[in-house]
Amino acid sequence: MFNRINCSIRFWNCNSQIGIEIQTLVNFKCLPKNQKAKMNIQIEKIKKAIEPLRQEIINHKVYSAIKDINDLKVFMQFHVYAVWDFMSLLKTLQRNLTCTSVPWFPKGTADTRYLINEIVVGEESDVDLNGVRKSHFELYLDAMKQCGADTTKIEVFTSVLKNTSDFNSAYLSSGTPKEAQDFVDFTFKVIESDKAYLQSAIFTFGREDLIPGMFISIINEIHKNFPNEISVFKYYIERHIEVDGDHHSNLALQMTANLCNDNEQYWKEAEESVIHSLKQRIELWNGVYRQLTESTTANT
Repeated sequence: MFNRINCSIRFWNCNSQIGIEIQTLVNFKCLPKNQKAKMNIQIEKIKKAIEPLRQEIINHKVYSAIKDINDLKVFMQFHVYAVWDFMSLLKTLQRNLTCTSVPWFPKGTADTRYLINEIVVGEESDVDLNGVRKSHFELYLDAMKQCGADTTKIEVFTSVLKNTSDFNSAYLSSGTPKEAQDFVDFTFKVIESDKAYLQSAIFTFGREDLIPGMFISIINEIHKNFPNEISVFKYYIERHIEVDGDHHSNLALQMTANLCNDNEQYWKEAEESVIHSLKQRIELWNGVYRQLTESTTANT
């Protein structure tokens, strides 16, 4: 697998925030040289177009607003919706790129099937601190419960949605924050487009969780004071960086290149969808920030 991908890791420092950016060029041995070059150019074109938004997310003021464990709880109560709908996006890709019905027949290319199935295994059945198999969503819920964050809204939301398939009823019943509603609505708009190349693009570029070093430092500091309250969340973040931020991002990048191939229109639509996806992430963080600042004002 990895002999098809050339990776380099570049460390950057921005306003005392340290992060890691994976720079990847897809190297399809089975494709003509000029076609490979075109696809790599398209990948770099998307990266260049979204870089300002990436930086806006990395440097978002929400991170500096998280001062203690209570602020972290607010953050998690918003972010959990992104963790949940990430799983829905992932399973949509698996459904669209592989045969998930019976009788079984080969669907698509074996390379693409391999890529999405490997990502699903890691996201849907990873291990927790005790080595117990869990999805990343279930792990996140464990982290929320450990630190005392309110899981009522997300649990009511998923329960009502499971029983009714009605998003509006689920939002209303659970009291889902408006920013989280908008975030989920955009994801499902892409899911309902039934365009696997768009789904893969926002999965690859638009759902990359850019975790600034400052946020990691804040988590580590809170963990010093509350080791028994946020050990699961700390593990989730570390696991996310280890798995999602490296191996899975490379697999997803190759999957997107496979699906867009040399279709100029696909790449153009992919870039537009990724930009919208990142803007939705910024709005989600804006919602967290407003909640945090409103709480601070009310307590002064």
